[in-house]
Amino acid sequence: MNGLILVTFPRKVKMHFYAGLVAMAFFAGAPLSYAASLSVQVTDNAGAPVENAAVYAELAAGETKQKSVHPVEVAQIKRQFVPLVTVIQAGTEVSFPNYDSVKHHVYSFSPAKTFDLPLYSGKVAQAQLFDKVGTVVLGCNIHDKMVAYVQVVNTPFFGKTDALGKVKLEGMPPGKYVLKAWHFNLPPLEQVVSQPITLLDADTTASFKINVVKKAPDVSNSNSYSY
Repeated sequence: MNGLILVTFPRKVKMHFYAGLVAMAFFAGAPLSYAASLSVQVTDNAGAPVENAAVYAELAAGETKQKSVHPVEVAQIKRQFVPLVTVIQAGTEVSFPNYDSVKHHVYSFSPAKTFDLPLYSGKVAQAQLFDKVGTVVLGCNIHDKMVAYVQVVNTPFFGKTDALGKVKLEGMPPGKYVLKAWHFNLPPLEQVVSQPITLLDADTTASFKINVVKKAPDVSNSNSYSY
């Protein structure tokens, strides 16, 4: 036998073993669940790219996909909010550190999130929880020209367009969605535009042409208090 050891299994064990091999062979050839990506281009009516547009995809069935959220920061640098636009999923905490040498008074009167952070410098101890869907406009009670926007959405599939008006949403299961776009310079009655879209087992593209109205910053009430 040249040192070989033969092991004989009972008939029932052999049957389970062969059944397992068949199952492995079957699933090896079966397609895996595929997460697709969606590339979106946003332009204005003249075809120019629109930067800082929030783009997000909601399941058409109305279900809400949850994912773990991570804290987000909207900083104050050189008397400006950075970034200008932040897109988050509902349930995210946002902090507002002040990196300026002057004090700021951050607030919002928006229905989706009303809060008030009186004059402070440095980092605020307590972050603010954004748990309602909608647009939150941020301001500074000392420097009126400071403004920023937080768009709170109820889906984990979201992003913000870059300077080329492009954004890519990744990790989306195939299915039917309502694709939405928001921009702070859209007219008040149409700040969110939408279109239906179906994702298959492949990467997909979509586009929006939105009626943005470019506005000059309102500095008429700005001041130069050195708080």
